[in-house]
Amino acid sequence: MENNEIKQVLMDKLPLDEAIVNGDGSHFQVIVVGAMFDGMSRVKQQQAIYAPLMEYIADNRIHALSIKAYTPEEWARDRKLNGF
Repeated sequence: MENNEIKQVLMDKLPLDEAIVNGDGSHFQVIVVGAMFDGMSRVKQQQAIYAPLMEYIADNRIHALSIKAYTPEEWARDRKLNGF
């Protein structure tokens, strides 16, 4: 599976401001930004991201997925702190 395919699925299925996907074909790192994450626990955030990707995980097109979810405010703060 390609990085841009995962990004497109996430952007189509979730109300996200931004999605950044890096990976090597089966192991992926996802950074997602959206107001939908405000007040959600980390577990709920991850469940929300996994939901539209489950068919790709089930058929092993995605073998491993690392997720970082941010609200727009958290993302703005973290980008400043980490030099993005």
